[in-house]
Amino acid sequence: SSFDTFLLPMSARGASNAPRGSQLPAQEKVSNELFTLTYGAMVRQLLHDFETVEEVNAELDAMGARIGSRLVDDFLANAQGVRCADFKSAADSVARVGFRSLLGVTARVGAWSETSDAGSGPSACSIYFEENPITDFVELPRGLEELSYCNVLCGVIRGALEQIGMHVTVVVVKDMLKGADGNELRLTLKEHAAETYPFKDDD
Repeated sequence: SSFDTFLLPMSARGASNAPRGSQLPAQEKVSNELFTLTYGAMVRQLLHDFETVEEVNAELDAMGARIGSRLVDDFLANAQGVRCADFKSAADSVARVGFRSLLGVTARVGAWSETSDAGSGPSACSIYFEENPITDFVELPRGLEELSYCNVLCGVIRGALEQIGMHVTVVVVKDMLKGADGNELRLTLKEHAAETYPFKDDD
């Protein structure tokens, strides 16, 4: 996945020297499992470094936003020429393309609604997905029920969309790690500065 390009060096620098473009499926599985384990180690370190779970959640979101802002070029290139000119097309692309390239999983968009913050048109939706490699091998211990372990995903989406002029909030609504029947992230558009879109239609 694209995620480990940015996260593995933080806690497993040098752990794998395999060429990124030549990995076989079995090697990719090992890479994904290694990422899962190193991400877990990083979360544990954050829990040690910060005083409250709320601070850890905020740091995971901020870290994800930095990743998202760096991955947006790859994301748009993989969107097969789709120009994310509005919130609906952007959210569809995040689910259809972003989750596949980041996590290797399938996601879908639903529960569209309008809010008063961003004018007319759909401005809130949910992204649903059943598989989440980030939570493989993970079990939350007692006392950490408020930890949003996957908050990094919220940050990635927020950071990527901000690069194309869409300021959104993203929160975890359902988490299979906490016993839910599926995973759900809720996206709400707060502002769309369409004139700041940095890419040409034919890019």
